[in-house]
Amino acid sequence: MPESPHVVPTYTDRADIDDRHKWQLSDIYADWSAWDTACGELATHIEAFPARQGTLAQGSDHLLGALRATDALGQLAYKVYYFVALRHDEDQRDNEVGGRKQRVDHLLAQWAQATAWFNPEVLAIPIATVRAWLDASADLGTYRFALEELFRLQEHVLDEGGERILSLAARVDGTAHEVYEALSTADIKYPSITLSSGETVQVTYGKYRALLDQCRVQSDRAAAFAALHETFAANANTYAALYNGVAQRDVFSARARKYATTLDAALFGNAIPTAVVDTLIATTRAGVGPLQRYERLRRQTLGLATYHVYDGQVPLVDHRATYHYDDVLDWVVESTRPLGGDYMERMRRGFAGRWIDVYETPGKRSGAYSAPVYGVHPYMLLNWNGTLDGVFTLAHEMGHSMHTQYSHEAQPFVYSGYTIFVAEVPSTLSEALLLDFMLARTTDPRERIVLLQHAIDEIVGTFYTQVMFADWEWQVHRMAERGDPITAETLGDSYMETLKAYHGDALDYDDLSQVTWARIPHFYGSPFYVYQYATCYASTAHLVTGLTQGTPEGRCQAVGRYLDLLRAGSSDHPMTLLKRAGVDLADANTIQAVVRQFDGLVTKLEEALAALGTREGGRQ
Repeated sequence: MPESPHVVPTYTDRADIDDRHKWQLSDIYADWSAWDTACGELATHIEAFPARQGTLAQGSDHLLGALRATDALGQLAYKVYYFVALRHDEDQRDNEVGGRKQRVDHLLAQWAQATAWFNPEVLAIPIATVRAWLDASADLGTYRFALEELFRLQEHVLDEGGERILSLAARVDGTAHEVYEALSTADIKYPSITLSSGETVQVTYGKYRALLDQCRVQSDRAAAFAALHETFAANANTYAALYNGVAQRDVFSARARKYATTLDAALFGNAIPTAVVDTLIATTRAGVGPLQRYERLRRQTLGLATYHVYDGQVPLVDHRATYHYDDVLDWVVESTRPLGGDYMERMRRGFAGRWIDVYETPGKRSGAYSAPVYGVHPYMLLNWNGTLDGVFTLAHEMGHSMHTQYSHEAQPFVYSGYTIFVAEVPSTLSEALLLDFMLARTTDPRERIVLLQHAIDEIVGTFYTQVMFADWEWQVHRMAERGDPITAETLGDSYMETLKAYHGDALDYDDLSQVTWARIPHFYGSPFYVYQYATCYASTAHLVTGLTQGTPEGRCQAVGRYLDLLRAGSSDHPMTLLKRAGVDLADANTIQAVVRQFDGLVTKLEEALAALGTREGGRQ
């Protein structure tokens, strides 16, 4: 059960945190000495790989040996990279660890250079010959989909010299993101504000979301919004230069590989038609009516004369609850009962096995993620703040981690990862199951309203907002393709126009909203990523219906199809895998169904608020 508002501990030193709330990186390597040895092994394998050049056409055994060597390199690189990357995220101010991370980055760049010849050499072999080898060798047959994919992508693979040039550029591809992380985490100076209660609070990235969620006084939310965004606005020109670097890099890569647009380049690898994104954006823009209806309901319920972006998270009723991390673990496990006992037991092992780094500390990377360390187990980074949002973030990241577990166990290394297009389905499905569990257990009408609001806000955040982000991101990349200037001013103007297209006159707009783009990490690290949150949400809505409704036999079959999706990794194209699970994202009706679902939830919320008002003598 939720506890007192002050149950979440604050730590200034990681040493003060109980070990069970810190991830155990010794599962990867016992210490830095073991890591150093592994780095040496990786360097040796990288140096040896070019000796295979010129041998692939000599027979299937030569091709199989090279593919297996590539897998061995990848498995070792996973462990070497994540051991230092996770340690770096514990405290990004640690220059010694940062230096070690640069060492790995250098090794990975050398790896790219040492293997740049591989794909062109495979493609020089007639496809008929490769297919005959595949048919004759069960071991080589494991790589059938990967090799068929390579030939499908052939028109965008350069000759050996071209691939080598692009591999040399790989070392700087992530520079803009690294600078963004340094500027926004290691070097940022978060301001403090004084709340109406007299309490002084430093507005870190993690605390900002908690303030918007917990502060009932609008002026407190406004102060938090201004404090955080003024920090980014003060460096807007630097952020614009970084994002221009991202966009220009994407244009360079797309044109070098002969794609029509940056979006084509981003989607072609997973065989996603660009029409999927265009249809998603157009259908969502046409379906913003329920979103604006919800915002007007919030303005009325909260009794606000004006309604701003920072008013979108505060609960509509005063039902404050801070959740203790250890208390909610059983909830998250129990909520997955529709997926079966094996799934639940795997999740329990994850919680008990020190996969998770729980609490925020100075210098720790913001946000949350799940890291797929092949051959070990997933690791999860949290910055636990005790809010309801934090509870669902835990479920979200554990959904990713369970996906990793099933995929890594079922697939050979070459297919053990999974595409972004599928990745957010297990995470959003985990959240949906937790919501159903919490709605079913509550007897408090106020808590019911809070949970309904959460369900609605999930669609706002996971669907509408992510489509809006994707809309803006695609606009800016088209600007870069045309050679239009990309500056703090043009980025801000474009962002504000997009914001208004989705929210209309339901919002009152603040000038600082123009700089919101500057603080979105995905824009710098994973271009053309965020639209997939929306497509995954649509997939999740369909899957949850099959898992929780209908006959026992039908639900059992749905569970089987879903677990097969998790086990499939990247063994086929993502839209094909989703179709096997029963989801067709090429159909615009799938997107429209989310809009209809949202409209129905808003109606239920209106009814719940009206019932509470009648019960308690007025709106809350």
